Amino acid sequence: MLQGNLKKMSTEVRDGQVYYHLDLGNERVLINDLLGKKVSLHIDGIIHCVHCSKVTKKSFSQGFCYNCFRKLAACDTCIMSPEKCHFHLGTCREPEWAEQYCMQSHYVYLANSSALKVGITRGDQLPTRWIDQGATQARALFRVQNRRMSGLVETLFKTEVADKTNWRNMLKGSSTELDLEQEQERLIDRLYEGLDSLQSEFGLQSITDLSDENETHEFHYPVLEYPTKITSLNAEKTPLIEGTLMGIKGQYWMLDTGVINIRKYTGYQATLTF
Repeated sequence: MLQGNLKKMSTEVRDGQVYYHLDLGNERVLINDLLGKKVSLHIDGIIHCVHCSKVTKKSFSQGFCYNCFRKLAACDTCIMSPEKCHFHLGTCREPEWAEQYCMQSHYVYLANSSALKVGITRGDQLPTRWIDQGATQARALFRVQNRRMSGLVETLFKTEVADKTNWRNMLKGSSTELDLEQEQERLIDRLYEGLDSLQSEFGLQSITDLSDENETHEFHYPVLEYPTKITSLNAEKTPLIEGTLMGIKGQYWMLDTGVINIRKYTGYQATLTF
């Protein structure tokens, strides 16, 4: 039995196989070892803010209390829409934080999760970002100067390809293998004028094409059986989640009773029994 505040599962990849660890309290468990076993996750309703640790009645932006949600740059709208970054305008909530997290190299990538999608992430979040989205294939397209630039490039690509994962299809394991290198060439060929325009405005060094130095990464998830019907389990309505663990993908547990997004309950006090 493990007790503590939930946080998203940490991951590692060995030869393409994804391994998941969950930390609760001072204990760590390899969730892959629980496949095929009966597990019980009880969420008792107490939520601790992941930033200030205060007890909060409601979680905002996956684990923050309302005060932290209102003041932290990590909770600003530009985190979800990086093209709206306003650091250059001098209006960032936390300029020092932004210098460390936003004003560094980012990557624009293609991934195959539920289908082809475009996305962005910091360089130190690869391949974590791909795994959190349940991607079976992924390939970096560009390295760009900062988070705002990654958002501008992503916005350009969103005219041709989705930027969201259909999580229900992802959990059904329904993605078809794609030739991401071919998709990269196709999209760049269609969007080169827009890319040239961004480089003309922000400088040639603002976007680095990784076509000649990159590779497609493939990931295999610990799944015994994919569900044919997705039933979402809500721990706030039903605090005791029980069932046989059939698989793990993205940040989801797939039980024979339904699926639960562990990351959604970041900061919630919980007990895991297996």
